[in-house]
Amino acid sequence: MQLGQKSLLDTLTKHPKRIAGSLAVLLLGTGVTAFGVAPLAPDAADLPVHEIVEVVQALPRQAQVDALLDHQFNLFRTEVTRSSDTAETLLRRLNIDDADAAAFLRTDGNARSLLIGRAGKTVTAETTDDQRLLKLSMRWATEDDTQFKRLVIARSGNKFSSHIESAPYTVATRMASGNIKSSLFAATDDANIPDAVATQMVTIFSGDIDFQRSLRKGDRFSVFYETLEADGESIKTGKVLSTEFVNNGKTFQAMWFNDSAQVTSANKAPKGAYYSLDGQSLRKAYLASPVAFSRISSGFKMRFHPILQTWRNHLGVDYASPTGTPVRSIGDGVVDFAGVQNGFGNVIFINHKAGHTTVYAHLSRINVKRGERISQGQNIGAVGSTGWATGPHLHFEFRVNGHQQDPILLAQQSESIPLSAKSMPAFKQLAGTMRQQLQIASTIGQSRAE
Repeated sequence: MQLGQKSLLDTLTKHPKRIAGSLAVLLLGTGVTAFGVAPLAPDAADLPVHEIVEVVQALPRQAQVDALLDHQFNLFRTEVTRSSDTAETLLRRLNIDDADAAAFLRTDGNARSLLIGRAGKTVTAETTDDQRLLKLSMRWATEDDTQFKRLVIARSGNKFSSHIESAPYTVATRMASGNIKSSLFAATDDANIPDAVATQMVTIFSGDIDFQRSLRKGDRFSVFYETLEADGESIKTGKVLSTEFVNNGKTFQAMWFNDSAQVTSANKAPKGAYYSLDGQSLRKAYLASPVAFSRISSGFKMRFHPILQTWRNHLGVDYASPTGTPVRSIGDGVVDFAGVQNGFGNVIFINHKAGHTTVYAHLSRINVKRGERISQGQNIGAVGSTGWATGPHLHFEFRVNGHQQDPILLAQQSESIPLSAKSMPAFKQLAGTMRQQLQIASTIGQSRAE
């Protein structure tokens, strides 16, 4: 090895980092020098190509066809019963061809009393692929808001059996909104809101809104309410959770809340009530009307008496309603009289606090008796035309210390109860959520109306 080469090798060995740095500077400072690396592998285009052919054996197809033919599956179908249904017609609409099932439905006591000939029942059937019935079930609501009833008819071998069982509801929440064009019920029908929800809305706001006389075209409402579902089918309406009603430009809001501070016994659950979103109870001492939905045919004013044929003061309010329309007490109290009295016909007198008495006359039916304690909203009788009446209606009076007063004004002026201070923090948190929900529902409703 020559002396120069040995000296260069010694330098590279002793100072590798310095030499690498110098080389990097040289490369960065050279703008016209190109460096490349020659590939070590040969070009792919020059490589030889080999073709390999293999014979693949197909899987046995007959085994697959036989497996498909042997496979059994179940079918499900739902129908609504009709009043004209027989066992055969119901099964035929369910696409079931099963003589044994039809014979059982004709003779089984549960099927005959609850299913056959009963219109409006939703029936679900599970069948085999050759149209034989395996299981048939039908659900219905009861007065219990926690559980529903279910009729189950099932096959076991070649025999059928039936039984009735109870199951808990699944609670879901729905939102709806609408605008008044002619009447409240027409608007709720347009918004697909159940009548039970509309009735609750009227009850909630009855102390602030006179639904017989105060509704205006263009009034609007929003509501969040519960539906009770049985096996995925909505079969009953629950309570209204929150609602808003804009009447003649004035906004009324309400929400359901359980005030735990009002519970005095450890064995009692919190009693819920409706409150405005600022914590004022909407349950006033008196309802605005003793009849949920009716027309005022004669108000608290001077009128020409249709029987006596003279002008005289009408010291009450007449509600025109069909015979049999339920009549409710407008407040808590005790029945002072229930029977027949002169021109009043069948009449009920209820004493309330502070010398207040309400009178319900011309009834076709009386559902209470003297001395019975009555709750606000309780059904006490039915509209009729007994006594001095020219047609079916309810004559209603509100007396204070024996003197008749305008019942609508007294109902609007009755006091409400504020929320307890202990429950206010929880209430405010829930009210904030409800306020946002009602704002969303109101925006959607107005957009739909436009």
